[in-house]
Amino acid sequence: MRTLSAILFCCAAATVAGCAAHPDPIIDMKGVDQRQFVQDWNDCEEYSHEVQMSKGIAKGAGVGAVIGAAAGAIGGNSSDVREGAAVGGLYGGTRSGLDADREKQEVFKRCMRGRGYRVLN
Repeated sequence: MRTLSAILFCCAAATVAGCAAHPDPIIDMKGVDQRQFVQDWNDCEEYSHEVQMSKGIAKGAGVGAVIGAAAGAIGGNSSDVREGAAVGGLYGGTRSGLDADREKQEVFKRCMRGRGYRVLN
């Protein structure tokens, strides 16, 4: 089970790192006033920061840990419960982090579209 935990941890870390490296939205810049664009970009970025990732990640990790511990308890071994909780917490936290990151990106894109920009991705 330790090998499975290590593999899941590596996969989760790679996935979260991939989200952090997600490219910015692609905006059609034809006819765009550059000064206004920078202002709008900064405003929309501030709105997207209102998505509270840490609370969602903590909640997902907690729920995942409980579910993992319950699944581990089926084996009746205390080490299975601990490992199940660890794997479940890791999965739940990662999943919630990915969902929050996706929501931040959507808030930003909706904001830019609302200000009249053509978001291409």
